[in-house]
Amino acid sequence: MCGVRGNEGVWDVGTKLIIDTDPGVDDAFAIALAALSEDVDLLGVTTVFGNVGIDATTRNARRVLALCKRGDVPVAEGAARPLVHVHPHVAKYAHGLDGLSGRSAALPEAERPLEPGGAVWLLSRLLESSDEPVTIAPIGPLTNIATLLSARPDLHHRIARIVVMGGALGHGNTSAAAEFNIWSDPEAAQRVLGGGEVPCVLVPMDLTYRCAVGREWLDALAASGPVGAALTALTPDYLAHYRKALGWDGMVVHDAVAVAEAIRPGVLRTEAVPVSVETSFGPARGATVVDQRRPELRAETEVPEGGNTVNVAVDTDLDMLRAFLLERLTLR
Repeated sequence: MCGVRGNEGVWDVGTKLIIDTDPGVDDAFAIALAALSEDVDLLGVTTVFGNVGIDATTRNARRVLALCKRGDVPVAEGAARPLVHVHPHVAKYAHGLDGLSGRSAALPEAERPLEPGGAVWLLSRLLESSDEPVTIAPIGPLTNIATLLSARPDLHHRIARIVVMGGALGHGNTSAAAEFNIWSDPEAAQRVLGGGEVPCVLVPMDLTYRCAVGREWLDALAASGPVGAALTALTPDYLAHYRKALGWDGMVVHDAVAVAEAIRPGVLRTEAVPVSVETSFGPARGATVVDQRRPELRAETEVPEGGNTVNVAVDTDLDMLRAFLLERLTLR
């Protein structure tokens, strides 16, 4: 178990955290961020389809934990497809055929077997056995989390908050309107964000793009030791994609930004606003509809504002955040 070292050399447990993920290069950075942070009690990792298929995302998550020497962390395999409709495609164009720029085989093999029973079973067990509320950080499609919330309403009070990487306030990255994670399973996203049973933080791509890291940051990570070198070795396909998306030599670590907020609440500045997800079959499918009008104006309209109130991340100290990520990823 990990945490902040006290005066007597004993680890005082910090944030209790579960990550739900579809690795993915930025997911790998996010898992490592939690796995290496001494003030995080990483209770478990669950996997979901997304950037690549479920077999690959599960393998990648287990190998990243092995890289971080975190064989103590249980991993369970989750949903292979969305709740309702078939998933149109995966994000091989950004993450490579295996999700990690074709470099997953370079990571150490996981020794700990997968947990039996699947993702929702592991999520339920970890929540049931925790002595305090747990933060869940879904950084892929929200299928597993929507299923958990629907199947186990008795566990809602055991969730401190759900910190979601997903959504877009302006234009999307998978379609003109939608960000990939939300677009991948809009019905699940609406269930989680619109349910209202558990406090949610939404970390949209508008902010994560602003938190992009450049060559100097990546070189510092690569030079920090074996873990940093292994992580940066996973980035060639991802970097190639983001050089085109950004127009400069850098990449966006979307999921690590959300996990940073899960670890250190308040590292991102949020605004509480109504959020809903478009689930119709049109050009806006998967869009996050965020009502950023002033409350006084929302109250004046005769049209119901719709959506559940969600804390949407809108800003951060960019230099501080990049320094925080680099510091945590170079702890070992």
